[in-house]
Amino acid sequence: MILPIYVYGQQVLRKVAEDITPEYPNLKELINNMFETMVNADGVGLAAPQIGLPIRVVTITLDPLSDEFPEFKDFNKVYINPHILEVSGEEVTMDEGCLSLPGIHEGVKRGDKIHVKYQDENFVEYDEVVEGYLARVMQHEFDHLEGKMFIDHISPLRKQMIKGKLNAMLSGKARSSYKMKQVK
Repeated sequence: MILPIYVYGQQVLRKVAEDITPEYPNLKELINNMFETMVNADGVGLAAPQIGLPIRVVTITLDPLSDEFPEFKDFNKVYINPHILEVSGEEVTMDEGCLSLPGIHEGVKRGDKIHVKYQDENFVEYDEVVEGYLARVMQHEFDHLEGKMFIDHISPLRKQMIKGKLNAMLSGKARSSYKMKQVK
């Protein structure tokens, strides 16, 4: 089922998300719905707060990029209770967008290497070092679990330049091709 994506201004996007246990109700269905919602909106990542749930669940698909990056063929993963332990490597600036900030793209500087702990959908634990584009996507999505958004990483000047778009979202006037839940 395709769920509405919560847009900038929704309080859940600024809350620190809670870890979940294997007893979380209907988890498999939630994960399937998150993948369906993300793909329908042409996203590569979706965090549970973006669908209104303050829990530590993230879905990532890099398969749509596999024509250009064959290593991402069939890459579809769920991350449960993820926590970044360290960000390192070279700081690289790349344009980022977000399903919760439709129409906004800005250059964001992030380390290209992370040490992360998480669980998969069966609650098997992983402790990994991830590099490159996947590390960037994970940082972007895991930020949502900490109540942060990519616009928190841009300069005050750039933020001032997008203020009109942010204010439009706060007044419920965002537009996108996918279902949204806006502030009213």
